[in-house]
Amino acid sequence: MVSAGKKTKKSHESINNRLALVMKSGKYTLGYKTVLKTLRNSKGKLILISNNCPPLRKSEIEYYAMLSKVGVHHYNGNNVDLGTACGKYFRVSCLSIVDPGLLPMSFSGAI
Repeated sequence: MVSAGKKTKKSHESINNRLALVMKSGKYTLGYKTVLKTLRNSKGKLILISNNCPPLRKSEIEYYAMLSKVGVHHYNGNNVDLGTACGKYFRVSCLSIVDPGLLPMSFSGAI
């Protein structure tokens, strides 16, 4: 049981490290309205949603992502954790990665 906990913590740290790299070198949008705009304009590459995002918003984002064939990752943490992982001092319920920057696009499958 201990190894399973370590694995999830390690993958969670990996996601946070990759997210920090995207925040430094890439382009992204934070927030529900801008995520929907990037999905409607087919500019988003990957969407991250916190685990306490309201269900209606979550399903709407997932629907738009399905229409524009963009991957969705459910972040294993609440909106405060996601905001902290982004290096922000406010809550972030969802974000869209427009340009991954220095990170190769193969990372989207790993997140």
